[in-house]
Amino acid sequence: MMADPCLPELKPYIARALYEWCTDNGMTPYMAVSVDATCRVPRGFVRDGQIVFNISPEATERLQMQNDFIAFRARFNGVAQEVWVPVARVAALYARENGRGMAFEVSDTAGGAEKPEDPPEPPPSGGRSERPWLRRVK
Repeated sequence: MMADPCLPELKPYIARALYEWCTDNGMTPYMAVSVDATCRVPRGFVRDGQIVFNISPEATERLQMQNDFIAFRARFNGVAQEVWVPVARVAALYARENGRGMAFEVSDTAGGAEKPEDPPEPPPSGGRSERPWLRRVK
């Protein structure tokens, strides 16, 4: 089936819906990425050309799921790092607890999103400093 050139890609919309389904139902959304040079990921955690992220609200900061990219800040071995992945490189999004979700076709990003030189501008922090902090939620 040929894609309609007038319509945006379906993949980012499905990825956002799966993320929402996981979080609405108390499950942990995981995202598998097929890593290439356009991905800004912690390379030490890449295995066989892939990396899997826990993208739950508890594991990430400033998650952005745009039509061209997914970006967030997360800790890896206690070190906060910026992650930026073109949507074209997302291989799957699924719930950790039961494995339900969807695998996606991974495409070359040559015609898609370009890796930014600097991470996307974060939303305002509401006056908080960038120091780590904990908040108790009951």
